[in-house]
Amino acid sequence: MGSGVGWTFDAMDVGLISFVIAQLAVVWGTDATTLGWVASAGFVGMAVGAAVGGLLADRIGRRQVFALTLLVYGVATGASAFAGGVAVLMVLRFVVGLGLGAELPVASTLVSEFAPPRIRGRAVVVLESFWAVGWILAAVIGYLVVPSGDDGWRWALALGALPALYSVVVRRGLPESVRFLQARGRHAEAERVVADLEASRAVGHGGLTGAQVRDAAQSPAAQGPAGLPAATSDPAVTSAPTASSTAAERLPSTGEPAPRLAALWAPALRRRTTALWVVWFTVNFAYYGAFIWLPSVLAADGHTLVRSFAYTLIITLGQLPGYAAAAVLVETWGRRRTLAAFLAGSAVAAGAFAAASGDAQIIGAGLLLSFFNLGAWGALYAVTPELYPTRMRTTGAGWAAGIGRTASVLAPLAVPQLRELGGTGLLFTVFAAVFVVAALGALALPDHTGESLT
Repeated sequence: MGSGVGWTFDAMDVGLISFVIAQLAVVWGTDATTLGWVASAGFVGMAVGAAVGGLLADRIGRRQVFALTLLVYGVATGASAFAGGVAVLMVLRFVVGLGLGAELPVASTLVSEFAPPRIRGRAVVVLESFWAVGWILAAVIGYLVVPSGDDGWRWALALGALPALYSVVVRRGLPESVRFLQARGRHAEAERVVADLEASRAVGHGGLTGAQVRDAAQSPAAQGPAGLPAATSDPAVTSAPTASSTAAERLPSTGEPAPRLAALWAPALRRRTTALWVVWFTVNFAYYGAFIWLPSVLAADGHTLVRSFAYTLIITLGQLPGYAAAAVLVETWGRRRTLAAFLAGSAVAAGAFAAASGDAQIIGAGLLLSFFNLGAWGALYAVTPELYPTRMRTTGAGWAAGIGRTASVLAPLAVPQLRELGGTGLLFTVFAAVFVVAALGALALPDHTGESLT
């Protein structure tokens, strides 16, 4: 729940900028290319933040980085409300992006390391579903607050400062990952986390029990120090441990060294890293290209600003059932099949949007795109942390997200040019083709449904 609230704030911030740039086109008279740079500045920050945040989280801990990122982007979003010009807004959006980019892969890794193997994928998709809640909140704020006056966009961004306050709650109340503490040789701290969770459960506060935490960290190997499960070798990196291997051999008491980026390209990991980066790049390009510009595209096609905001709000509602379907299917179909299927569905929906003419067709195709695209996001966040061992998990997830963010930088800049060349039809045809590439990349990923993390 703690990670989910942070995820909600993330989505609200990213979603708000789509409504802000639509109003700035009217209030400031800013051209589409410049507005594209306002959106892209945040994604440049997200690309950097995702890569750096992942590395930091594998060194100093998931919780520490999670709290810091909330503080950074919350303060920067609030400051954006006072921007007096485009240049200042771009700089602040970059800082916002640093926090957002670092937070997302860290939160999904934290949840995946706490969840038991049998429900791990579903737990991560449920976390991702908070994104839909945040985007819906952004759409409500965009519909009710942004059009209220020339300074409506400022009030909307001021609401985005809430994560700065929530960072204090995270820092004080969210437990550190037991798996991370074990991998770093901090066994006493890991024991305290388990004991605290058991005590919390005993007094009726709910949450995971100590047994569930151990289940989440459980591997096929022997138990580690003080009864905590030892981390096993990743069969993709080293040979499988023998039955006679000791816990100490698997998890040195001094902790494992922090990973380097080159470790992601070890021969046994090279294929999955390549496929994962392709999927992250293409999904980011199509998603942010479509949804960041959606209110502006609808307005440019002849709808009033208020009506385009209303249509965007309706279309956004399709995200929640998409996540719900993915949460079930990742555990029954498996990660890879679910991800590929939802990406293929996204391609069909984007093609339908390209051909849509009337209002009913636009809303219908938009709802389908929300359903499939956000279901794909849920499956992608479920599969990503499972592809790497604990010592490099957030490094792998962070760099995949960082590569994806480079596409989210390019997409807002490409949209005005594509619309100029062939209108909304060409734009969404391109997105459909990109989703097809993403689906093919997903089929090349390994599937670890129901397996223990290593």
